Amino acid sequence: MIQVKKSGLTFLSHSNDIYSHRTRITLAEKNVNAEVEYIDLNNPPEDFYALNPYHTLPVLVDRNLVLNQSNIIMEYLDERFPHPPLLPVYPVARAKTRLMIYRIEQDFYTLVKNIECEENVEQARTELKNQLLKLVPAFKEMPFFLSQDFSLVDCTLAALLWRLPSLGIELPEVAEEITAYSERLFSRESFKTSLSEQERELRDDYHDI
Repeated sequence: MIQVKKSGLTFLSHSNDIYSHRTRITLAEKNVNAEVEYIDLNNPPEDFYALNPYHTLPVLVDRNLVLNQSNIIMEYLDERFPHPPLLPVYPVARAKTRLMIYRIEQDFYTLVKNIECEENVEQARTELKNQLLKLVPAFKEMPFFLSQDFSLVDCTLAALLWRLPSLGIELPEVAEEITAYSERLFSRESFKTSLSEQERELRDDYHDI
């Protein structure tokens, strides 16, 4: 039985899923007091299907409101808890941010799923590595992705970059800007808080961050 809080937020999450993880990063950045409950989709609680007819994770329950798409949950959290803001103020910048998140989902997250599902693994690894290398110039000017401030794009990239070693991907020295960017993300207290026990085990260097 899922224990939904009558007041406050309940977040239903997979223990090792890139979409659940990036949403937990958002929760931690917002410093929201949410009850995080990990769900095994192979053996979910009976009432899980009543909450989410799509049988997917993550799911956010805020009293009578139930949201079941990661990107929708992240934007809802940013509007519901406006400080610190994780989307730009101006419409054009917001649109560009949403477009970049969509690109990461379509171009990168899809390849992650292919590797995890053992579908054309070597091809997916090579393509994901090459796609990341194309982004190297974008990490040279600012501390966060094309921004002075941490945003939902960084939440989306952080969950991806954390998984690279477990996906069998090692970035070369020419990607040192991405490596430095990753270290900045991983050192944030919010990122450390976001990790599940299973996600901590994805990297041997977890205790070094």
